[in-house]
Amino acid sequence: MTKFLGTGVALVTPFNEDRSIDFDGLERLVNFVIDGGVEYLVALGTTAESATLSTKEKKQVVDKVLEVNNQRVPVVLGIGSNNTATVIEAMKETDFSGIDAILSVSPYYNKPTQEGIYQHFKQIAKVAPRPIIIYNVPGRTASNIEPETVFRLAHDFKNIIGIKEAKGDMVQSMRLLKDKPEDFLIISGDDMITLPMVLAGGAGVISVIGQGLPEEFTSMVRLGLKGEQRAAYELHYKLMDSIDMIFEEGNPAGIKSVLKKRGICEDTVRLPLVEASAGLKKRLSDFVDNLEVSLV
Repeated sequence: MTKFLGTGVALVTPFNEDRSIDFDGLERLVNFVIDGGVEYLVALGTTAESATLSTKEKKQVVDKVLEVNNQRVPVVLGIGSNNTATVIEAMKETDFSGIDAILSVSPYYNKPTQEGIYQHFKQIAKVAPRPIIIYNVPGRTASNIEPETVFRLAHDFKNIIGIKEAKGDMVQSMRLLKDKPEDFLIISGDDMITLPMVLAGGAGVISVIGQGLPEEFTSMVRLGLKGEQRAAYELHYKLMDSIDMIFEEGNPAGIKSVLKKRGICEDTVRLPLVEASAGLKKRLSDFVDNLEVSLV
């Protein structure tokens, strides 16, 4: 699945000051990241604040992303729940025209066993109309998908094509990379360890900072995929502080502050999330102003 090599970005949902969806801002964002070189888009992921979007709003967001994208790059759609039946029903009710793959988070809050996780994705794989990328993010789900469970799913279901691995654990990432089936995608879900994962054999990243600094971050990932370690790490070290900062007070408050600085959209978020503090906004603004990189 070469279309998912490189940098995908987990798009935010821009909001107006009254917290309604800012569709003009969403249009600017999609064009900004595509012009910046990203390889694919991810709609309705965690960063999109999808937990606070209504069913109607989710459809509106996806329709707008597809319209603006106009088939320029692949699009991955986030569909997940801690209720397996809900995921299956959502897949049956969704129009997948223009969608290239599904990103589905491991069940959260319930804390299923490894067998429960396997059975969850087994049932989804049976009905999914597009290839599935599993999303492992223990910091949000309270349960980890062990590498053995990933391999079991990868071997048993050909339409499960990869995993967005966001545990932030290089040891687990290396175990996945070492024993993964051929052509199975190990995609970083953690911006900070994207480069070492890529250099170890990873397929790239589904990024947050990549939508705020698309040219710089995509350049770093491409250099890593080509094995140009020295140049890639030079970029990595210049971007590191911004990655720390955008997650300092929660996601997507930090990245929305960057996007406001860059004239893409407001930094409004929906409760229970709140905007970044004035101090963090100032530090992010200074970072963007002072960032100097040489892109190849």
